[in-house]
Amino acid sequence: MQAFVNPHSIVREIWGTGDTILFIFAGAAAEFSVNKAVDWLYFTGRLPKDPLGRLFSTVGYARTIVFSDREGAHRAIDAMAHIHAAVEEKRGKQIPDWAYRDVLFMLIDYSIRAYEVLERRLTKAEKTEVFEVFNRVGIRMGVRGLPATYREWTEMRHSHLRDDLVYSAYTEDLYRQYRKHLGWARYLMLREGQMLVVPERVRRLLRFRKFSLLYPVIGGYKLARWLGVHTLMRDLILPTAYKAEIKSLDRRSPDPLSEPRWSVRMDGQRSR
Repeated sequence: MQAFVNPHSIVREIWGTGDTILFIFAGAAAEFSVNKAVDWLYFTGRLPKDPLGRLFSTVGYARTIVFSDREGAHRAIDAMAHIHAAVEEKRGKQIPDWAYRDVLFMLIDYSIRAYEVLERRLTKAEKTEVFEVFNRVGIRMGVRGLPATYREWTEMRHSHLRDDLVYSAYTEDLYRQYRKHLGWARYLMLREGQMLVVPERVRRLLRFRKFSLLYPVIGGYKLARWLGVHTLMRDLILPTAYKAEIKSLDRRSPDPLSEPRWSVRMDGQRSR
């Protein structure tokens, strides 16, 4: 069986480290809140009820795809399409293609941004790899209007950031839910982490400072990771309910054809 993503791809390195995924999660949590299509996530009731679980679910799908063989990845992608189709039928209208593209674009952009914050600058070829993997996900889902090249994606990403984001009542409510589910200390750390990775447009909409208080901490965190004690820091940051899930994401040298640690059921829930 052929892996959906080359075992030596930079995409597997990015999605094989829990630290990087935390920053992908943080960036997506910020941008989800100001996306004009966030009402679709509110329609099911799952987002306000469990915003962290909903976002981790999205991350879980993406990681399942990255570490599956081609058939397994296609099953996960088809499961996502099935879930979205069911929501569309229940609401009586279709999720716009631009909203699907926005989510894919977030996965591409925050994969790059998170890795560069914690590791190093990516080459253009590596960024193109990230784009191509998630673009294939969109093609499998039948999303229309996808960019054909990385250069075209950068132009479309800029347009989407300009046209598809707005600060709304959903934004305020979602951040209230983040604060409620995380507690003040972790909530403030989430915001500081978001300041490190979000694009300028998102930063301005959310009234973030240009300088994150976590900037000086990143160097120490890298040292802690090198010494193998970074998980102690991670335990202080994460809510107890999600510690096991994040720890399970550390997978730097996976077997390309092994089963992912998260499997996906048709109802959108995760199981081990």
